[in-house]
Amino acid sequence: MAIKLGHDSDEFAETHEINVTPFIDVILVLLIIFMIAAPLATVDIPVNLPSTTAQRQERPDKPVFLTIKADRSLAIGEDVVAREGLRQALEIASKGNRNDHIFVRADKAVSYGDVMQVMNDMRAAGFLKVALVALESQENTSPAGK
Repeated sequence: MAIKLGHDSDEFAETHEINVTPFIDVILVLLIIFMIAAPLATVDIPVNLPSTTAQRQERPDKPVFLTIKADRSLAIGEDVVAREGLRQALEIASKGNRNDHIFVRADKAVSYGDVMQVMNDMRAAGFLKVALVALESQENTSPAGK
């Protein structure tokens, strides 16, 4: 009689490989979700902006937009703000950081005086870094008269 104590193939051996197919599926689903959600996260208050030929500037990750609509009402982001509550709304939107740039979007129909009044209110609130937003012009004119 012979007894075999060891055998070469182990049917219950552990596999040390990771199956990455479910991981890739989850990543692709998340990619699709973010591709759909990202455009929805922008400011969508309709305003008729004037155009400019100035060079495009870099935009911060989370800009604070102050919109002056044609009816002279104000909005920060998508939230309508009363002129009296502008200081508090800017504090909340900028998280108390007065060195953040505030991007002012004003409709073409808004007079220069109204825009300056809002900018004076911002300056009185301590927000001195203001950037004016305009549409890029299709004409490429230069001051040299090309």
